[in-house]
Amino acid sequence: MNHIFDRTRMLLGDEAMEKLKNSRVAVLGLGGVGGSCAETLIRSGLGKITIVDMDIISESNINRQIIATTKTIGRKKTEVMEERLRDINPGAEITVHDTFILNENIGEIITEDTDYVIDCIDTVTAKLNVAQYCYENGIPLVSSMGAGNKLDPSELTFTDIYKTSVCPLAKVMRRELRIRAVEKLDVLYSTEPAMEPYELEDKENPTLIRKRKAPGSVAFVPPAAGIMLAGFTVRKLTGL
Repeated sequence: MNHIFDRTRMLLGDEAMEKLKNSRVAVLGLGGVGGSCAETLIRSGLGKITIVDMDIISESNINRQIIATTKTIGRKKTEVMEERLRDINPGAEITVHDTFILNENIGEIITEDTDYVIDCIDTVTAKLNVAQYCYENGIPLVSSMGAGNKLDPSELTFTDIYKTSVCPLAKVMRRELRIRAVEKLDVLYSTEPAMEPYELEDKENPTLIRKRKAPGSVAFVPPAAGIMLAGFTVRKLTGL
């Protein structure tokens, strides 16, 4: 067990590994982006992690979410993620919140000992609340923008929210963050124009078409975003 992080230590060094071991990162959302992000952090030597999600694993998650398999369908995402992280590093301190992120509970989730927050949430309101809370309390945050309807992970890039373009989610975030007087926010977003997803017929009744389109998503964009977010955070925490 003492050799789990030897290969990482060869690149980061003892001081950085000790810093990671003593740091806490909150990963908000455990979908295609957040699940891969949380796992990459633990595989990198992070000692303390807070994971947050209230969703249940479904069959439609299997194509892109690291915790989703035919054996985990119907289970809580936080439960499966915690088991997976403990299998990787039993010594990690894992705090679990099986809940939605609301203004009323942000302070309970993003605690004073949180060194970095990674926002992998789908809902705009929660993303805005987290961004405002972290900005006003001086907590480092990086936020994932839309990874759906994209095919090219090489188009993912880090920048400030006010320098983004193309991404519809980033556009909404820019407007609303200005209203909330949030002056900056590190984000990962895709410069690739969004594709128009095909409409799927209802499996129960082929004559019906879904009125509300869910975004299309693939196995190689959301997980790539999660890995990049984890790498960004590791570099920020260690100063490398």
